[in-house]
Amino acid sequence: MKRKIALIFVLFFAVAVSSCGKKEEAGPEKVPTVSGVKVETVRLSSREDFYEAVATVRSKTTSVLSSKVAGYIMAIHVREGDRVEPGQLLMEIDNREAAVQLKKVQAGLREAQEMLQEAEGTARAYESAKVAAEADQALAASTFNRYQALLERKSVSQQEFDEAQARYRTKTAEKDRAKEMLQSVRARKEQALARIDQARSDVAQVQILVDYGRIRSPLRGVVTIRQAEVGVLASPGTPLLTIEDHTRYRLEANVEEAMLGRIHLGEPVRVAIDALGIQEVVGRVGEIQPGSDPGSRSSVVKIELPENAGKEGAVPILRSGLFGKARFPIGQKQGITIPQRAIVEQGQLLQVFVVDPKGRAYMRMIRTGKTFGDRVEVLSGLNDGDRIIVEGMEKVRDGNFIQE
Repeated sequence: MKRKIALIFVLFFAVAVSSCGKKEEAGPEKVPTVSGVKVETVRLSSREDFYEAVATVRSKTTSVLSSKVAGYIMAIHVREGDRVEPGQLLMEIDNREAAVQLKKVQAGLREAQEMLQEAEGTARAYESAKVAAEADQALAASTFNRYQALLERKSVSQQEFDEAQARYRTKTAEKDRAKEMLQSVRARKEQALARIDQARSDVAQVQILVDYGRIRSPLRGVVTIRQAEVGVLASPGTPLLTIEDHTRYRLEANVEEAMLGRIHLGEPVRVAIDALGIQEVVGRVGEIQPGSDPGSRSSVVKIELPENAGKEGAVPILRSGLFGKARFPIGQKQGITIPQRAIVEQGQLLQVFVVDPKGRAYMRMIRTGKTFGDRVEVLSGLNDGDRIIVEGMEKVRDGNFIQE
């Protein structure tokens, strides 16, 4: 019995050893092969280098409206975002004192105009009287001369001659008086004209004061800020409304002092405005601010945007304050670029699948730099001649074989 048990144990141990030996003799695990991916060979190439600066969209023309008189705001006819036209009434301010003064000077103008009308009527009357007096004086002078000749021939009496002489002197005096009265009336007419000119000047001046209570738009644009409400006391110089020209925008970029020497007026600049999806708008350097900010050690470079920027139907509507990027060309540079779609993001890590000479794909971390359209610069992690997967990365795992 004991021999049977020992024999069974030996057989069991042999089977176990044989089974273990078979597991050790199994071949290595088979590595999956992935097909349907696209592989690209990385090449070192020359490309345009640029300096990128952060920028802000600004309207070329911005008007901050304020009151020139003190008074309570009676009405506001616009809201933020409203489009306005030149001369459009935007706000009304209580300006009753100027209105009362306007009525006063207008009354003075009417009085001066009535004075002129009266002087003109009197002048016409005296003009007629002067003509009549001149005619009477001429007749009296003719009669006097005739009587004087008759007196010398003793054909008229001394009394008749004296009467003719007296009549001549009277008509001469009446003529002189009519002339003087006409001159006086003409002087009054000139005074009336002067008063009218003065009154009109006063009316125009007070009308300006009245208009100070009516704030109108100086340009065609859009209301961006409304800083006051109805019932608030408006003081001279206090901003009430801000209007900007919505058809003409530019990009204001902060450029480091060290880069200013490489930027020149009129040169093209590629502009990107991410908020509106604008990636490739080409502008031109329109102005370089001469002064520098001592805090940031930078200067403002103003970039003129294309004429169609900000217009409906061309590119998305621009507005002040949008964040943008300006890329200033500064020369040529050797480097490696790859398609952005080839990059696999894992948290903050950027990686690509590199295919080795045996056809196996391995993850490799890279560090990227500037972007060029749909490609991105690789600063480290790849070398000239490396082969990377640019399509189908979602099917690949680290270590897979790649079948092209």
